[in-house]
Amino acid sequence: MKLIRAVAAGCIAFACAGNALAQAPVGPWPAKPVRFIIPFAPGGPTDIIARLAGQKLTEILGQPMVVESRAGAGGNIGTAAVAKAAPDGYTVLLTSSAYAVNVSLSPNAGYDPDRDFIPTVVVAKQANLIFVHPSLGVKSLAELLASAKTRKLAFASPGSGTTPHLTAENLFNVISKLDMTPIHFRGAGPAIAAVVGGEPLVGAGAASTPLPHIKAGRLQPIAVSSAARVAALPDVPTFAEAGFPGVEDDTWLGIFLPAGTPQPIVQRLNESVNQALRTADMREKLDALAFEPVGGTPQQFANYVKAEIAKWGKVVRAGNIKAE
Repeated sequence: MKLIRAVAAGCIAFACAGNALAQAPVGPWPAKPVRFIIPFAPGGPTDIIARLAGQKLTEILGQPMVVESRAGAGGNIGTAAVAKAAPDGYTVLLTSSAYAVNVSLSPNAGYDPDRDFIPTVVVAKQANLIFVHPSLGVKSLAELLASAKTRKLAFASPGSGTTPHLTAENLFNVISKLDMTPIHFRGAGPAIAAVVGGEPLVGAGAASTPLPHIKAGRLQPIAVSSAARVAALPDVPTFAEAGFPGVEDDTWLGIFLPAGTPQPIVQRLNESVNQALRTADMREKLDALAFEPVGGTPQQFANYVKAEIAKWGKVVRAGNIKAE
């Protein structure tokens, strides 16, 4: 968490350097539409951020940002496709923290996070949330854990290796010594829909996707994985408040370019995202959806990704978690 706070702080420092960065020779890029590949199904946090950022970047850069979903294999299919794309700035990966997990979870993920990509910028982050179908009749983490000890429960995840999946695995099965089975979907949207339908009764996801269903009473929020309560869910306690002070995770959404992309393109895309995050309307939209804007430099993001790979590798090994 200290590292991502440092990334967030870096956004302020980076803003001061914006004028100098903008003077870098960037050539004609972009001279045509740019494809944003998201490696998960529509409706989840990657899709939400891609569309919010894409709309603002279209205004800033003067070319359309086209969002394309390539879901499957916990994010590996779309990610591997971008790794093989031409490094010309016209195919961009916008993915989640699953990028940092899959290297441990899937030895043959189809990409090498150190070799195949340039970390460009973290757009936003948000807490992971545990939620249940109201028919389960629990309203706190203690009640959920007690129920799981008396009956067989499963939980929906947006995909094997996503941080909501690992947050839940760590909480339920590693720390609490339960035997809750994960049911993986091809993204957050399908996972949330399953819990709304009552099959299964428990879910884990980044906070933005279940938020409309919580407000409509179709889902009951239990706890969030952030250090502080989420502004959009002020009555939902953190894991620390619920008795698990060591469980503090985020789902982050970041932009990567294929290795070999010219540095001026990397710089211009980075600065444009930081510019978008400084606008009042973008920040208001993110806040309403329980996202926290981040930003920062490519080097800060690269350092953070390395730390995330190490962190989630420990969770994968501790839980003996396998790719599905």
